Amino acid sequence: MSILTMYLSLLCVLLQLLKSTGADDSWIRGGRDAKPHSRPYMASVQSRKHHVCGGLLIQRDFVLTSGHCRNYRPLQVLLGAHNISKVERTQQWIDVQHYYRHPFHQKSDQLDYDIMLLKLKTNATLNKNVKVISLPGKHDIISENSKCSVAGWGLTKTGGTAGGVLQEIDMKIQKNTECKRTWRKYYFSKQMICTHPDNKKGFCQGDSGGPIVCDSLPQGIVAYNGEKDLHCEEVYYPNVYMKIQPFRSWIDDVIERYK
Repeated sequence: MSILTMYLSLLCVLLQLLKSTGADDSWIRGGRDAKPHSRPYMASVQSRKHHVCGGLLIQRDFVLTSGHCRNYRPLQVLLGAHNISKVERTQQWIDVQHYYRHPFHQKSDQLDYDIMLLKLKTNATLNKNVKVISLPGKHDIISENSKCSVAGWGLTKTGGTAGGVLQEIDMKIQKNTECKRTWRKYYFSKQMICTHPDNKKGFCQGDSGGPIVCDSLPQGIVAYNGEKDLHCEEVYYPNVYMKIQPFRSWIDDVIERYK
């Protein structure tokens, strides 16, 4: 087999595998139940009472999530939840008033600039179960092999149902060169980070917009990792996340303009 043929074959495989994480098919696999309300910044982004994406509360009236979550409408945000399939006294339901998707994110399946701010109709009531989380500053750079955690609601196994108790997993940041080697032109090093591949745990086709947290700072949000028709156990590629730090100026500008 020639080098050109091998390259084209690999490219075809990547094209077949590559999909933005469809939130309807999302799950955290190989995870554990999170301690109730240990992540008070977590948001369940819902459409018609159906969980479609994750997110994080960064201001009393702003939630950060993925740009492709705009495919679902209308959207509501559920805060203060542990088990989203139950009614809990700690929960707060707030309608989304405006959607501010990054202006360079033009298509729902576009991989770069896949980030969005949700302006809430009313302010969240902050308490021990609902808190905002600080974003990384320009000097908060994530290094390879950093130990991080990812959390989300959704399917816990292939063929399961979304919802239930918040799940969390521990992951390690992969070398940028390895991420680029695997995903090639689909990986944008200045905007993305990825974690070591592990077919026993990770996110799969979803939990879009949920944070990856390293040393108490959200360094990224869930982006993509493979073809939606694959079972979780068949995904052997690095999980990819949009980095938050490169978008701080845009985030701050939107919040200042529309607060």
